[in-house]
Amino acid sequence: MIINLVKQEGAYHFQAENESGSKINIDASPAIGGTNQGPRPMELLIMGLGGCSGIDILSILRKQKIEPDGFSIHISAEREKDATPSLFTEIHVRFTLKGDIDSGKVERAAQLSMDKYCSVAKTIEKTAKITYSVVIEK
Repeated sequence: MIINLVKQEGAYHFQAENESGSKINIDASPAIGGTNQGPRPMELLIMGLGGCSGIDILSILRKQKIEPDGFSIHISAEREKDATPSLFTEIHVRFTLKGDIDSGKVERAAQLSMDKYCSVAKTIEKTAKITYSVVIEK
């Protein structure tokens, strides 16, 4: 994997690009001179957790011929207070799927993702307690 970052206008604004040419802006908090041109690096890490686990769950469900009518992920994360570096300590991921879906199959897909397949979760769990819940909306 190769990622390139190029500083943009603004004190801490970077544009990151992956090998396939996809780009994302990254910036710091205005409290330290950032200009809100993109997510903070730690926010990107949590976004990566959501994306990784979401892709896993959809992949597992699709192998069972299950296609949700909707899928959203809400993540709340706590970091160490007054610490440098300020690592994540607790993270809760709520998966909300819509449709006539077997809740047991969704629960199993979420468990497999969080406990076995999601590389981001496996990386973060070394310093943070990660919990999750599943909500099915008909």
